[in-house]
Amino acid sequence: MRKKENSMVVRERKREPYSKSAVRESKPKKEFTKVELKKEPLKIIPLGGLLEIGKNMTVFEYEDDIIIVDCGLAFPEDDMLGIDLVIPDITYLEKNKEKIKGLVITHGHEDHIGAIPYFLKQIDVPIYATRLTVGLIENKLEEHKLLRKTRLKTVSQGQTITLGKFKVEFIRSSHSIPDTVMLGIHTPVGTIIHTGDFKVDYTPIDGELMDFGRLAELGNKGVLALMSDSTNSERKGFTMSERTVGEVFDRLFVNCTKRIVVATFASNVHRVQQIVNSAVANNRKIAVCGRSMVNMIETARELGYIDAPENEFIDIDMIKNYTDEQLVIITTGSQGETMSALTRMAAGEHKKVSITPNDLVIISANPIPGNEKYVSKVIDDLMKIGAEVVYSSLADIHVSGHACQEEQKLIMALTKPKFFIPVHGEYRQLIAHSETAKKVGIPEENIFMMTNGRVLEMTPNTARLAGTVPFGRIMVDGLGVGDVGNVVLRDRQHLSQDGLIIVVLTMDSGTGEVVSGPDVISRGFVYVRESENLMEDVKRVVREEIEKCEERHITDWMTIKTNLKESLRDYVFQKTKRNPMILPIIMEV
Repeated sequence: MRKKENSMVVRERKREPYSKSAVRESKPKKEFTKVELKKEPLKIIPLGGLLEIGKNMTVFEYEDDIIIVDCGLAFPEDDMLGIDLVIPDITYLEKNKEKIKGLVITHGHEDHIGAIPYFLKQIDVPIYATRLTVGLIENKLEEHKLLRKTRLKTVSQGQTITLGKFKVEFIRSSHSIPDTVMLGIHTPVGTIIHTGDFKVDYTPIDGELMDFGRLAELGNKGVLALMSDSTNSERKGFTMSERTVGEVFDRLFVNCTKRIVVATFASNVHRVQQIVNSAVANNRKIAVCGRSMVNMIETARELGYIDAPENEFIDIDMIKNYTDEQLVIITTGSQGETMSALTRMAAGEHKKVSITPNDLVIISANPIPGNEKYVSKVIDDLMKIGAEVVYSSLADIHVSGHACQEEQKLIMALTKPKFFIPVHGEYRQLIAHSETAKKVGIPEENIFMMTNGRVLEMTPNTARLAGTVPFGRIMVDGLGVGDVGNVVLRDRQHLSQDGLIIVVLTMDSGTGEVVSGPDVISRGFVYVRESENLMEDVKRVVREEIEKCEERHITDWMTIKTNLKESLRDYVFQKTKRNPMILPIIMEV
C-alpha cells in the first residue's frame, strides 16, 4: 500500500508542476508568434519591363537592404524623334542608394545590361554576373570610360552569394546567349524565383542544359513567388531548339557557289556558332561586319564561347583576296536599322561590301514588331540588285530565345509557386501568361499583374499591392541624358508635321515703336517663292497686332509675343488649315 500511495503522490506531484509549466511556457510561445507576424514585408518594385518590351529592371527591398535585378534599355518608338535609346527612371534608387547591396544581371542582352553605364554615373554599386555577361558589360563600360571605377564580380552558374539579408542563387538556364541564369532570391519571407529571359532547350548548342533538378528542389522546399518571362506567352506549344537552325544553315551552305551574307542579332552567340560550324564544314572563311557584331564575336572568342579554328576569321578588308564560294560574311542589320551594315549594303552605300547577283543573303531573324516595313525595304533593295534572299517567310532560319506556353507550364510545375507574377512583356502578353498560370492550378487571387513603379509587399503567407514609387522613361539623345522630355518631343513632332514660322522685329525699348521688320522666315511650312502673298499677309497681320498693342498701351514683351502668336495661329490656320509652330522674336534697341 505504501508503494502505491507513494507512486500516487509522485504522479500527483508530477502532474501539478507539469500543468503549471505548461501554462508558463504558453506565454512565450504566443509572444514568439507575434514577433513572426510583425516581420517586415519584402517589397518587389519593377522599374521597367512591364507593359513594354525592354528596359528590364526590378528592385527587391527588405528593411534596409536593396538588390536590383537587371538594368536594361529600350529602343525608341516611332514618335520619339531623334532619341537614341530609353532607360529606366532611377529616382527611387537615388533616394535610397545607401541601401543598395548590389546589381545582379541575368544575361548579356541589351534590354538587360544596356542602361548600366548610365546607372553607374548616378549610383556606384557592385555588379554580379556570369563570365560572358561580365565581358559584355566591360565593353560597354570601356566605351563610357567607367571600367576602372566599377566593381565587377564574376559569378558561376550554381553559385550563391550573400547581399545583406538576401542570398542570390545563380541557376543555369537556356536562352539565345550563353551564360544565362535564373535567380533564386532567398529572402527572410521566402524564396523568389526570377526566370530572366529563358526557353527550354533540351539540345542546347553549348550542351549546358537548364538546371531542372535545382528548380524542382527549390519547388519542393517551397517557392513563395515565381516571376517569369512573358515574351512568347501568346504562343502555344514549344519553342524549337536552336539546333534546328543549324540544320537549315547546313542545307543552304552545301553546294552553294555564291558568296553567303548572314544577318542576325549580334547578341545571338549560339546562332553565330552555328554559322561558324557550317562555314568550317564547307571550307569558307568568315568576315565580320558591323561594330556590335565585331565586339560581340571578339569577346565571345576570347572567353571561349565561340569555338572556331584559329585562322577561320579574316578581316573584312581581306575579302577581295577570296572567291565568292570561299566566303561567309556575318553582319548586323537583321532588323533593317537605318545605319546598320546590311541596310547600307542594300543601298549600295557600304564602303567595304558591295552586294552582287552572286550573293546569297540570309536574314536569320524575325522582324521585331514595328520593324516589318524596314526589313521589307531591305529585302526589296537586295532583290533589286539581283541577290538571292532567304528570310523567315521562306525557311526556318530563326527560332526564338523565349519560352512558349508549354515551357512556361513546365517551370511552374517544377517550382510550384504560391504566388505568380508575369514579367517582361506588354499587357496582352502578361494577360496570356496569367491565363496559363490559372490552367496549371495557381489561384487567380495569387496572380499579380504588376505595372512599372507599383510596389508588391509579400510576407510568408500574403501578398498585396501597396502604393507606387517614381518611375518612367529617361530618354538619351546623343550625350544628353534626360534633357529631352515630353515637351521637347512634342515640339519635335509639331515641327516635323507642321513646320515653323519665325517672325523677327526690332522695337524701340523706350517708345515701343517698330524700328525694323517684321521679317518672316518659314521652314517646313510652305515654299516661300510660291507663297509670297501669304508671307506678305503674315507681315500685315503682325503689323496690325503691334498697332493694337500700342493702342492698348501694352509694352510687356511677353504679352506682345503671346498676342502675336495667337493672331498668327488663327490667321494661318484659316488660310491653310495648317498649324505650324510660331516663334516671335523681338529685339529691343
